[in-house]
Amino acid sequence: MCGQSSWCMCHNNMSAPLPAIVPAIRKATAAVIFLHGLGDTGHGWAEDLAGIRSAHIKYICPHALVMPVTLNMDVAMPSWFDIIGLSPDSHEDETGIKQAAESVKALIGQEVKNGIPSNRIILGEFSQGPISGVNRDISILQCHGVLDPLVPLMFGSLTAERLKTLVNLANVTLKTYGGMIHSSCQQEMMDIKQFIDELLTPVD
Repeated sequence: MCGQSSWCMCHNNMSAPLPAIVPAIRKATAAVIFLHGLGDTGHGWAEDLAGIRSAHIKYICPHALVMPVTLNMDVAMPSWFDIIGLSPDSHEDETGIKQAAESVKALIGQEVKNGIPSNRIILGEFSQGPISGVNRDISILQCHGVLDPLVPLMFGSLTAERLKTLVNLANVTLKTYGGMIHSSCQQEMMDIKQFIDELLTPVD
């Protein structure tokens, strides 16, 4: 599940705050780790995911550290890594993206230690997400607002085509939502719920 309603604990030695968590109603046998967008925190997405929760799934919404962001005139805000620009040829903060991805791997590792198998963990993100190391067999749901002024649909389509070169073609689904801007909507959240529930079925 990724895309523009689709990690960096970097440039800063401070520890990130503990994630916002929606605990499983019963024993957790699966987990969803969802990353917020630029300037946000995990709290809002935790509330949204609580609205579509399934009883056996734990939802984890970490918070990015506050750092200066080049795109926003170096104003400090929660960000997983620095963003230089939004054009296709903009320089990328490769070091920050790699460090953030390592932070995600650490979250996955913690849930595996808690007894949840890695194949029962879904990663999701809104807009800015350094998810890497794609397995060719994974399923990807990418959601995008048709009227998104910040990340135009063209970029979402290009991302989907790129993903199809990294994983099995049949595993990539791009859904678009008419009237939706750089945000989420009820239909999108229901599509996300269906995607999660199909992959993370109850085991007990």
